[in-house]
Amino acid sequence: MEKSNDNFFEKSYIVARLIPYGRVTSYGAIAKYLGTARSARMVGWAMNASHNDDSVPAHRVVNRKGLLTGKHHFDGTNLMQQLLESEGIEVIDNQIQNFRSVFWDPSNELIIS
Repeated sequence: MEKSNDNFFEKSYIVARLIPYGRVTSYGAIAKYLGTARSARMVGWAMNASHNDDSVPAHRVVNRKGLLTGKHHFDGTNLMQQLLESEGIEVIDNQIQNFRSVFWDPSNELIIS
C-alpha cells in the first residue's frame, strides 16, 4: 500500500533534480510550482527523506530567505554548505550570499505540461 505523501515526495524530487548546478530554490517555490503553495514544510520533509538518493540535490533547497535550515539533516557538520560552495555558492553564517542572483524559481523556469 502506497503512503499518500509518496507521490508528493516524488514530485518534489523531480523538481529538485531540475535545479541547475550553482543555483538554489526554496521549499516554498517547489510547493508553489506543484500547486500546493502551503506545503513548503512537506517539501522539507521530502528533501530530508531523500538523503539515500544521490540523484536528488537536496542541498540546493533552502528556506525563503536563503538560510540553510535543513543543514542538520545532512551527514557531517557542514556538508550542505560544502556542497553548495563546491558549486560556487557563497555561504556565510548559514546564509546564502547574493541569494537573489542564485535563486531559481521553477514557476518561472519550467513549463507545466
